[in-house]
Order: sequence, then structure tokens, then C-alpha cells
Amino acid sequence: MSLPWHRWLLAGLTTLAACSSGTTPQTGEPGSSGGGAGLQELMKARGLTEADVSAALKTYTPTGKHDEYYIFASGGHGGQVIVVGVPSMRILKYIGVFTPEPWQGYGFDNQTKGVLAGGRRHGHDLTWADTHHPALSETGGDYDGQYLFIGDKADARVAVIDLKDFVTKQIVTTQVIESDHGAAFVTPNTEYVIEVTQYPAPLGGEYVDVKQFKEKYRGGAVFWKFDRTKGRIDPERSFMLEFPPYVQDLADAGKLVSDGYCFFNSINTEMAYGGNAEGNPPMESGFSQNDMDYLHVVNWKKAEELVAAGKTKTIKGMKVLSLEVAAAEGVLHFVPEPKSPHGVDVTPDGEDIVVGGKLDTHGTVYSFSKMKALIDAKKYDGKDPFGVPLLSFKDSIRGQVDLGLGPLHTQYDDKGFAYTSLFLESATAKWSVKDLKVIEKIPSSYNVGHIVTAEGDTVKPDGRFLVNMNKWALDRFAPVGPLLPQNFQLVDLTTSPMQLLYDMPIPLGEPHYAQMIKADKLKPEMIYKPVGTDPITGVRGEFAVDGGKERIERTADGVHVYMTAIRSHFTPDIIRVKQGETVHIHVTNLEQADDATHGFALNSYNINLSLEPGEHADVTFKADAAGVFPMYCTEFCSALHLEMAGYFLVEPQVAAVDPTVPVPTVPAPDGGAVPAPTPAPDGGTAPAPTPAPAPAPVPNP
Repeated sequence: MSLPWHRWLLAGLTTLAACSSGTTPQTGEPGSSGGGAGLQELMKARGLTEADVSAALKTYTPTGKHDEYYIFASGGHGGQVIVVGVPSMRILKYIGVFTPEPWQGYGFDNQTKGVLAGGRRHGHDLTWADTHHPALSETGGDYDGQYLFIGDKADARVAVIDLKDFVTKQIVTTQVIESDHGAAFVTPNTEYVIEVTQYPAPLGGEYVDVKQFKEKYRGGAVFWKFDRTKGRIDPERSFMLEFPPYVQDLADAGKLVSDGYCFFNSINTEMAYGGNAEGNPPMESGFSQNDMDYLHVVNWKKAEELVAAGKTKTIKGMKVLSLEVAAAEGVLHFVPEPKSPHGVDVTPDGEDIVVGGKLDTHGTVYSFSKMKALIDAKKYDGKDPFGVPLLSFKDSIRGQVDLGLGPLHTQYDDKGFAYTSLFLESATAKWSVKDLKVIEKIPSSYNVGHIVTAEGDTVKPDGRFLVNMNKWALDRFAPVGPLLPQNFQLVDLTTSPMQLLYDMPIPLGEPHYAQMIKADKLKPEMIYKPVGTDPITGVRGEFAVDGGKERIERTADGVHVYMTAIRSHFTPDIIRVKQGETVHIHVTNLEQADDATHGFALNSYNINLSLEPGEHADVTFKADAAGVFPMYCTEFCSALHLEMAGYFLVEPQVAAVDPTVPVPTVPAPDGGAVPAPTPAPDGGTAPAPTPAPAPAPVPNP
């Protein structure tokens, strides 16, 4: 009978431990390896079990070895994306997305300030975000490793990240909606990036009292059209589908047999809106009265056809397919779902849709073919108050599986198993999609929310690893004060029972969702070529600087500094301007070696650039403060890194003298007058200037 690979390793390590402790494993006699603590002694000293050592072997990644998978995790209210390697669980990068990120100089140069400006709302610059759901671009329902999209729940924004360089290239928003949660999700060939609202509001941002919630408040799903050739969302070709004010939640796109459809949860068919200080129930209880909410079944390809036919209205520049048109044209159908659901996850074959109800112990498995047959036959159980056709719950499901307390999100492996997080139970259940039976559970620490398996929401899941994204850490890590990190727990799915391998603290905000992709699907570029490339446009920057062509020019719009950076100096390294002038610094990193990044910091002016090899950046500002300001490289680039510096000299502005204004004077000892004393820095007065002595008399000839 063969042993699992880690058992063979353990057996080998036990032999090694015996040898390293100076004995032979067969006889226990003194061996020939000279001294040193053996593995068994280390295990005993640290209180480790065989299972602990097995977990360590499965996650250990020696220096110079790369991980097999990338995780792209939302950064929660940090506003960023966190990149993690698996199985090592090492953080590889934070990607600046919706908020300035100083290490990368994101939000400090003209280029990335422009990206952030794309997310301005109601005239406001936004400096925080609540990133929730990352979505990798797909081809044929499988990750292709080209792009990553993510939504901001707080301010209804969606970002585009290019995985060639892990840089955010675009942020879009629409003022039609005020928040989102189901964002971002993609259709199987990334035709659209889907953003669905959370909290209903009057469309377009007008003021309407919340007492008119049913009549005037609405939700919706925005279908952002993605132009893969440009690597950008095209707002002009995007549209929105209007929903009733049911508080929509998460989303997933159909695949294979269900391609062309997408599915959305809702949690408030009660249409409650709070007001606990006004005699109404709070939202938590007002939302939870009904036994059923509505799964939204959307034919997005049909919606696309109606939009192309002009059957939309325009709100704040966005084409909107109205609720009435969507219901009448067969775009939108509702199916009851229990109770206060959260996750809605399509199986790899596209046939089943699994819904976890927070206040229900079951996972409900909807059959796409059954729902499609009801839709085609127009066999309805009536309509909702807004005229949307209702499908029969009983006739739409394949069955239910009793999972446990607080089922939320579901992922899949390559062997026909599903994995569902149980928030209240602090566990994850493994169950058979075919048989609708629970196989086993693994505890989590604690209150697991989202989970992710390797490529677990694609048409070709990998299995192998699961990560429980726990909301609470409690006692898992050393105390760091009352605000504790989140806890990512890596689980091995190849063993039975499942094995917990690693706890990873995430101290950067509350991650919500993540996706795990095979590392070999990504082909990041390590150097920008040609030299002078603008990372946002992907082409050589308009003001890129070649070596030997550095200069300072004064033009009508200010002082232009054409600068290069190379180990270990800036050229020019002294910049002279006058107070009040507008300054444009154009700096190009001439390096073409991996990891040869330079920084450019200008003291007291809040300027901090990160210049990767070959990158060009521009920064524009007003030299409003006179003085001497050091500038230096912030990345330790060479042995002479500290010498990579210079000065920004701002000559004070000389006040102009108006000859028509008399100068104040005081009497002088000789009966004349001298200028009045000026205030001294300490609050007194500076001494009046000493009068010049009278000239000596000139004798007559």
C-alpha cells in the first residue's frame, strides 16, 4: 500500500532526525553525523506534532523557489488588492487601486492622479475605499491571467488592473447608483464586468425622502463593457439594468450551458429601510421577516439586444434598461430563495446555482435547465409587486443539502465536491454536488466568511487548496491591541480528512473575496520597454527623457525639468526656480536591469514617485514655499544610494514697490527722517536703521 508523499517525507525526516541526533535509526547506536539538534528534539522543544511537521512541509517554499499559485484578495477598507503566494502564504505585493499608496508612488504623479480622478463622485476626491470582490479576466470561463477587476462598495466604483505589471489602469463610476456589493464579476469571455448595487437609492442621485422607498428607490446591475484590445472599460458601450429596491447582494455569471445568464441575490423583499428612532424596526430585523427573498435570473444577452435596439432611457449619461421593459421582454425573472441569502455560486458545468442563506441551514441547489424550461414555457407562479414574473421554487431547484449554521459562500474542486463556509458554525463543509450530502467539515478560526479554492469558480477547478477567509482572529496571533488582523487559513484538500496547514494574519483591512490562479498563467513584465514608458498608457511618455538630453526649460506654462535617474544620481540634481512658479518635473528611470527601481522624493512638497526600470513619470506642482528642499532616491538602489540626492531651490519672491505709496518714517537725530522700524520675529521691533553720517564739509579753494 502506497503512502502519501508527505508520509514518505516524514519517514525520511524521522531517519534524518535520528541521524542528526547522533544515533542510527535501526539500532539507536551512536551515529556518524556530528551533533546538532535533531528534528525530533526540535519537535519536542517546540511542542510540535507529526501533523504540524506535515503542514510545514506542504507550505515551506525554499529561498529562490516560486509559489504555484497567486491569490488576489480584496484589501477591504484599505482600498487595495493583496497578492499572496500559495502554498507559502507570503504576501507578494499590495496593488494600489482606489487610494493613494506611497510605496508605489500611486496617486502622487500626474499619471496615477489621473486614474484616481476617474473615480471622483459628486465633486469629491475620495481617499478611502472598501474593496470587496476581485474578478480575474476569463476566456471560455477559465482564468486567462490578463486582467483583474475589483469593486469599491463604499462609492460604487470599479477598477481595471493590468496583470502585465500589476498596475491599476482605470477607475470608472456612474452617478446613477450610490453603492455596490456584487462587484466585480465577469461574464465567461469578459465581455462585461458586472457591478450590482447594494443599498437602493433614487437613480441619478436626486433627493427623495426614504419614506418613498418602494416608489422611488431602486437597485440595479451595471454591465460595464470591457474592450480587451484597449484593456479598458468603455462607458459608452455599457448599460444598467434596473432592479426593485430589494437590496441586491452578490452575483455570478453563468457558464457553458448557462452562458448568457447571470444570477443575483437579494435580501430585502420586505422593502424595509430602518428608522429605529422613528418607530420602525432596524434594518437587521426589518430585512429578516420573510421566509423567502428573490434570486434574480437575468438574460444579459437579451438585455444587450434591447439596449442595441434603443429601448433604454438615459440617466446621468448611462443607458438604463427600465424595470418595466426588463420584465415585459423576458430579461428578468425572480425565484424565491431562503432566507437572507448571501452567496450565489455557479457550478463548473454551469448547470447548478448554489445559494447559501445566512438564516437558513441549507444550501439550495437551483437547476438552470429547470428554470430555463419554466421561462421558455412562460410557466409562472405570478408576479412580484413590480410586474416581474415569478418561477416556482419547488420546480426550480434540484434539491437542498443540510450544511450547518450560517452558510455563505461556495467554491468547487475538480472531483465533484463543493465547499461552503459556515459563518455561525466557524467551519467549512465539504459536500457532494451530485449526491447533495456532506462529506466532512473542518473548523475555522473564526467566523469564516468568503472562501477560495484553486481556480474554484471556473469551468476547470484545480482543487488542491482552500483558504478560509476568517473575519475574526481572536487568539490566533500575538496580541497587538484591540484591533486584530483577519486570518487566512490554508487548507489541504488532497487529504482525507482535510488538513489545516497555515494561519496567515492580514492586518491591512478586512478582505472579502479572493481568487486563486495558477502562477504559470501570468506573464508579468519585469522591465518597462522602451525606456521612458508611461505605465498607464503603455507607450513612451510624451515628456520621456533620454540620457544626455536632460535640461531645464522655462515656457509659458512654467518651469519644465527633464530629469533622468540612474545609479546613483539624478540629472540635473539642482533645480532653481522662483517662488510662485509652476514646476513640471519629468523623470525617466534609465535602468534596464530587473529590480533596479528608483524613488524620487521632494521634501515638504508631498512628492514621492516610484520609478521601476524604464518607467517615466511626470509631476506638476506650484513652488509656493520659498527655501531649500532636499530631494533624494527613496529606494536603496546601490552602495551609493544615500548620495543619490540633490536640491530644489526656491528663490523668495521679491515684493514689488509701489512708488505712489509713501514709506512710513520716524524723526532722525539730525532733524531728518528715517524709515519706521519693522516688526521683529520675536514680536518686538527691529532697531531702526542707523542714519548715514553727514558728509564732511568741503573747504573752499
